[in-house]
Amino acid sequence: MSGHSKWSTIKRKKEKTDGARAKVFTKIGREIGVAVKNGGPDPAVNTKLKDVIAKAKANNVPNDNIERIIKKAAGEAGGDNFEEIVYEGYGPSGIAVIVETLTDNRNRTAGDVRHYFDKYGGNMGQSGCVSFMFSRQGVIIIEAEGVDEEKLMEDALEAGAVDFIAEDDIFDIRTEPNDMGAVRDDLEAKGYKYVSAEVEYVPSTYTKLTNEDDIKNMTKMLDMFEDNDDVQNVYHNWETDEE
Repeated sequence: MSGHSKWSTIKRKKEKTDGARAKVFTKIGREIGVAVKNGGPDPAVNTKLKDVIAKAKANNVPNDNIERIIKKAAGEAGGDNFEEIVYEGYGPSGIAVIVETLTDNRNRTAGDVRHYFDKYGGNMGQSGCVSFMFSRQGVIIIEAEGVDEEKLMEDALEAGAVDFIAEDDIFDIRTEPNDMGAVRDDLEAKGYKYVSAEVEYVPSTYTKLTNEDDIKNMTKMLDMFEDNDDVQNVYHNWETDEE
């Protein structure tokens, strides 16, 4: 199992957020709004909202912003009507790509996603064309500096984690999708700080790109997806050289 590929993606996202914090706040705000409309404004009973609030705090979204978005979404009878749509396709040389979106205009979003695939040497496929190459897992990333590996592994497994991967500078804790929030809360209560804690699509195998044009196109494609306000998350099985 390769934890490096995922971690390099997170580091890349962190670097991007430093220069585009407003965009990140907008995307997470949209997630909070949808969670409130679907399950109510109380995170004690709305576990999805609780998870998104935790994600917002991990991304340094101010508490005032979070509360404002929750109040606004709770008070809107109509308002923006976002729906979750997942697109699947192939990048250069058959790299499997899954794109999670929240959109109020499915025609616009589908057109954008298809354009990015086509422009950079890939193609958008049918639902299910690549998702069989991934599994849904809770992924909790904790930086290794100052953390006792054996104690964290013991605490994580005791909390309900199913796998523990030690990398160079991080610990990658895996859970069943429905257990991620509980394991995250348990570890946080014990004083651990996490970089990221989300339910993700984790590839079962990774593919390397050796052609320079393919590498450039794949990088540009990912940039285009991440810069699109409708795109929440992008998952792929590209094994990057950062590993």
